[in-house]
Amino acid sequence: MQLNNRPYSHWREGLTVRDVLDENHFTWPKLVVKVNKTLIWPEDYNSQELLEGDNLEVIHLLGGG
Repeated sequence: MQLNNRPYSHWREGLTVRDVLDENHFTWPKLVVKVNKTLIWPEDYNSQELLEGDNLEVIHLLGGG
């Protein structure tokens, strides 16, 4: 599995998006999460399991003026 285009060595069977976010301390309130370029909504983080060959992208949204 890859996390933000880097190998993720903690992949295990049953790993979810929520697990990865928690384990890597992604706490920013505005995140865009994609698995294999498919958008994952926050309500699906707990149920979206990751496969060994998946590419997970976590993007922090920033705003300003």
